[in-house]
Amino acid sequence: MTRAEKMVLAIAVLASFVAFLDGTVVNVALPAIVDELGGGIATQQWTVDAYLITLGSLILVAGSLSDAYGRIRILRIGLVLFAVASVAIAAAPDPLFLIVARGVQGVAGALLVPSSLALITSTFDGKARGRAIGIWTGLTSVAMILGPLIGGVFVDLLSWRLAFLINVVPIAITLVLLARLGQQDQTRPGVRIDYLGAVLCTLGLGGPVFALIEQGTLGWAHPAIVLSMGLGVLAFAGFLVRQRFAANPILPLGMFAERNFWAGNLATAFIYGALGLTGLVVGVFLQEGAGLTATLAGLAALPSTILLILFSSRVGGLSARFGARVFMTAGPIIAGLGTLLYLFVRPEPDFDYWWQALPAVLVSGAGLTLTVSPLTSTILGAIEHTRAGTASAVNNAVARVAGLVLTAMVGIIVGGELDLAGFQRAIVVTAALLIAGGVVSFLGIRDERKPEPAEV
Repeated sequence: MTRAEKMVLAIAVLASFVAFLDGTVVNVALPAIVDELGGGIATQQWTVDAYLITLGSLILVAGSLSDAYGRIRILRIGLVLFAVASVAIAAAPDPLFLIVARGVQGVAGALLVPSSLALITSTFDGKARGRAIGIWTGLTSVAMILGPLIGGVFVDLLSWRLAFLINVVPIAITLVLLARLGQQDQTRPGVRIDYLGAVLCTLGLGGPVFALIEQGTLGWAHPAIVLSMGLGVLAFAGFLVRQRFAANPILPLGMFAERNFWAGNLATAFIYGALGLTGLVVGVFLQEGAGLTATLAGLAALPSTILLILFSSRVGGLSARFGARVFMTAGPIIAGLGTLLYLFVRPEPDFDYWWQALPAVLVSGAGLTLTVSPLTSTILGAIEHTRAGTASAVNNAVARVAGLVLTAMVGIIVGGELDLAGFQRAIVVTAALLIAGGVVSFLGIRDERKPEPAEV
């Protein structure tokens, strides 16, 4: 790589790292947040979903902003806003303030991830792009180690509040690298931002999520539940209609005419919905059911993350050489079968990490290592690089919305309480979603055929 390419990759990794780090910190901190601020499982769900609602809905606008005003400019704004929101979360006096601040943090996160990936896809081509995305996948996965680990240490020894300030260092480093990059920002002239579409999308996601979370307290027949679900569905339908006829849609439905784009995003919905569900229930159950400290619960998934770090780049290169379909098929199925091994987990005092949890961590981690880099490369490679920001935003929105919906459904899936029976139900649902992602990839993904060399 040239010096400029290395700097672009470092910026993309660090900017995405910030968003991913916060996502892993929060799962470990949830029990401590509820102990101090109250609110039970609803507070835990909203702490996760407030971030995902704004991230999932506004990430589409962010993709357009990235294409219209430049990836570098949007990255800078996102980094500063993320830092401000993190400080607000650390100072939260009650659940409502915390949830609102998490929503603002989601807005900032929406500006970071698509711009980061778009910066990569506009800088690298061909096999170099697949390798760069593999490196991005592996290095951003470090957040999956540092988030739970540092978050757990902060929760156990200091405070969950300080855990939300650990992203200040990568934010500062990224801003310095952006200043030193010296690269001219790329824009797409004539792009207009569909703010009405963004509002409809946010309402369309927020209404049903409110209903799914609060139905456990209010009941399905409560007017607030019926109204929020009904208005949310109508708003989301209006959003889709708006995208069909808008001159500059934030969700260009025409992109889904590309087979690998729609099939890859459908697989993404199953896979990342599963990851959102299992990340929440495993992190909480290991503390509340198995009796682990926050630090040990954060360390539990360490072997899986090490696999991602060590082999994501290699898998990215292999998928560029042999085709992504086999990896996108086998990976989620292996991950799903590995997740079923969590069914052997037992509450304290019978919990044994080495025999009950570690096999699930290793096998599911191996499956995800085979999946993530080929999945991202295939989806972004299906769309021309001039629309990389929008394509990346759509894929990230699909992933976050899938996690959002499954997190909102946690109360329904576990039966209102995360006891052993509820945990096992969530594990079965997770495994089914992952296997479905593999089946979709097998049926939908088509590897690009390389042209045969001309005969001499």
